Amino acid sequence: MKNTFALIVLLSTFKFFGQNDQKTAFQKSKYELAVSYYKKAEFVKAIDLFSLAAKIIPDNEIGKDAVNKVDTLRSLLRKEILSQAIGTWKRTGNQPVWSAATADNANQSSFDELIEIKENEIAFYEVDKKTKVKKLLKTENLVYNDANCTASVFSEIILSDGTIWNCSLNEKSNILHVVNVAVKTKTGIQKIDNDNEESYYVKI
Repeated sequence: MKNTFALIVLLSTFKFFGQNDQKTAFQKSKYELAVSYYKKAEFVKAIDLFSLAAKIIPDNEIGKDAVNKVDTLRSLLRKEILSQAIGTWKRTGNQPVWSAATADNANQSSFDELIEIKENEIAFYEVDKKTKVKKLLKTENLVYNDANCTASVFSEIILSDGTIWNCSLNEKSNILHVVNVAVKTKTGIQKIDNDNEESYYVKI
C-alpha cells in the first residue's frame, strides 16, 4: 500500500514538473517573439506578447521582466495615441465613417455630437445644426484602465459611470473608433462580449 502511494506521489510530481516545463517553454517563446517585435519598433504587437508572457508565470524572471516591458511600452504608446487624439472630434454614428448608414443618420439628427480631447480630460458637447449653439453636456477625467484589460493593455479608458472603452485611431489618425468593452462594478470588471456599443468620430 505504501509503495502504491509513493508511486502515485512520484507520478503526480513528474506530471506537475512536466506541465511547469511546458508553461515555461511557452512563456519563453512568447517573450522572445515580443522582443523581436520590440527590436523592430512594432510596439503594439510587442506589448500584447509581453503582457501574455507576464500572465503565464508572473513570478519568474521572464514574467517580471515582461511586466516591466509592458509598463514601459504602455507609457510610450499612451503618449503617442494621446498626441494624435488631442483636438475636436465629431461623432458620425455607430457605423464606419464610409458606410451609407452613417450619412443617413447624420442627416436625420438636428444636432452634432462633439468631443474635445485634452491631455487630462474629455469634454462632450452638443451643437445645434441651425443655430450653431454649442452646449457642454459633461466633462470626464482621462482615466486609463490598468487592471483586467479586455481588449488592449494601453488604450482602454474608464468613464465615471464605470463603462470601459477601447479607443483606436486609423492609420491617418483622423478617424477615432471607440468600443464599450467592459464595465467596472463593485465586484470587479465585467467584460462585454456581445452587442458592444461603439461610436466613430472624425477629426475636425
